[in-house]
Amino acid sequence: MSIDLSTSYMGLKLKNPIIVGACGLSEDVENIVKLEKHGAAAVVLKSLFEEQILMDIDSQRMNNIFDSYSDVENYIGFYTKQNKINNYLKLIKDAKENTSIPIIASINCDSDGEWIDFAKKIENAGADGLELNIFILPSDTEKTGQEIEQTYFDIIKSVKSVSSIPIAIKMSYYFSGFANFAKKLSETGIDAMVFFNRFFSPDINIRTQKVESAYIYSTPEENAMVLRWTGILANKLNCDIAATTGIHDGKSIIKNLMAGANAVQIVSALYLNGIGDITIMLQEVEKHLNDNNFKSISDIIGIANKETIANPQAYQRAQFMKYFSDSGK
Repeated sequence: MSIDLSTSYMGLKLKNPIIVGACGLSEDVENIVKLEKHGAAAVVLKSLFEEQILMDIDSQRMNNIFDSYSDVENYIGFYTKQNKINNYLKLIKDAKENTSIPIIASINCDSDGEWIDFAKKIENAGADGLELNIFILPSDTEKTGQEIEQTYFDIIKSVKSVSSIPIAIKMSYYFSGFANFAKKLSETGIDAMVFFNRFFSPDINIRTQKVESAYIYSTPEENAMVLRWTGILANKLNCDIAATTGIHDGKSIIKNLMAGANAVQIVSALYLNGIGDITIMLQEVEKHLNDNNFKSISDIIGIANKETIANPQAYQRAQFMKYFSDSGK
């Protein structure tokens, strides 16, 4: 039986649900061509950071309180960042010319400042969509949750005012009322949300007493949080959902689709196992559909979310009960 693996995400028709997320694997055309060859349905380009776009502060200037650098040094700093931006726009154009899959640009940002106009340049370069990787760590004791949330709305409004390509927001779950916030965000006209952003995790080296990076790759156990919120919100949002973090095999892809995701993004599995892992994952998904008499990906999307399962409270349970109780009863 022929299985239809296609799905729709951000208004884009994908040949299957596997998107390669923003990472070093998607920062050159040769790799992007290989990713498509192995089955990737779309690619999110490696993120360009807001400060790269603004081009008004370089690493040397940040450490120069007297602002004493010469015009030549200032020009070098400006040229370096301008070159990065031009290369990013060229990457979009070249990727579009050499592949047939959707190419989604990515910007890491935390404000709705001057960089917004760059969104139009991304559209003009031919990108099929734009993923905004927004995160403001709620560590400022003087800043309220409402102020942090408002930044998201401001950024979306500003980007939509200059660009008409589909927009996805890569989310974190650091919100006191995440369900309510996600629902309101989905009503702004965005096309998708990505659950969830995976951040730098600090660790302390007890010998050197320095803060270092912890394990950089996701683990399958981390996908539980993604499944929970995808299952809870899949039928509540006015936009698509892409699931990411902890997706390392075909089985986990199926789980996230059943919870209600329209597509998945993978990164860590490709670093750990190679980009050929995409082909293996697709084979696993297709086999599961065939073995269980499903004809298409659309047949399984959302069949196990909160609205469709017999015990919807399973998604909302926060405390362990019988399983880890002393008696075991």
